[in-house]
Amino acid sequence: MKILKKLLVRIILLILTVGIVCGSVVAVLGYFMYRDALKEQSLEDRVAEVQANPSYTTLAELPDIYLEAVVAVEDHRFRQHCGIDIIAIARATWNNIKSWSLREGGSTITQQLAKNELFTQDKHLARKAAEMLAAFDIEKTYSKQQIFEMYANTIYFGSGYYGIAEAAEGYFGKEPAQLTDAEAIYLAGMPNAPSTYASSPELAFKRMQVVLKRMVKCRVLTQQQADAIAADAENLTV
Repeated sequence: MKILKKLLVRIILLILTVGIVCGSVVAVLGYFMYRDALKEQSLEDRVAEVQANPSYTTLAELPDIYLEAVVAVEDHRFRQHCGIDIIAIARATWNNIKSWSLREGGSTITQQLAKNELFTQDKHLARKAAEMLAAFDIEKTYSKQQIFEMYANTIYFGSGYYGIAEAAEGYFGKEPAQLTDAEAIYLAGMPNAPSTYASSPELAFKRMQVVLKRMVKCRVLTQQQADAIAADAENLTV
C-alpha cells in the first residue's frame, strides 16, 4: 500500500512538473508573439486607427440593449474582470480536455478585441497566451467603455460587414441608434459564427434565442420581455 501511495505521489508530481514546464514555454512563446505584434504596430496606433474610422460608433450611439445582449452572451463578467475571466478559462479548459479539442476558448470581450486587432485567428496556445497579455495591457490603458466601443466597431458580422455601423446599415438599413430591440439582439448574436449566420437567417434566429436566454439568466430581461422580443423578431426582414 505504501509503495502504491509513493508511486501515486510521484505520478502527480511528474504531471504537475510537466504542466508547469509546458505552461512556462507557452507563456514565453506568447510573450514573444505579443512583442512582435507591437513591433509591427503599437497598441496606441492601432486604437487611434480604429477610432479614426468615419463610421466609428460611440457607446452613446448604441442601444443599451445591444450592449447588454453582447455582455450577457459573450462575457457576462466583463464589468468585473481585468482582461481575462479565470472561471471561463477553467470551464473552457475542462471542456476542451473532455473533447480533445480547442473548440472552446473562454475569451473575454477584451481578449477577442486583442485577437482580432493584433493577431491571427489561428487556434494555438501561444496565441492564447499572447492574447491574454494584450488583454491585460488594454484593460490597464483603456476604460471599459472604450474597450466595448472598439470591440463593437471592429467585430465581424458576416457578409463583409465589420463593425456595428456597417452591420446595422447592411442588414437593416439603419443607423445603430435606430435599431429595434429585436434587431439589436439579432446582431449581438452574429459574431459567434458570422459567415454561418449571414448565409442562414434561420440559424441566426436560433442564435438570437440563445442570446435572449442568456439575457434572462443574467437578469437583464424578464422572461416576459424576452418572449415579447422573440415575438417581434418573427417580423424581422433580414
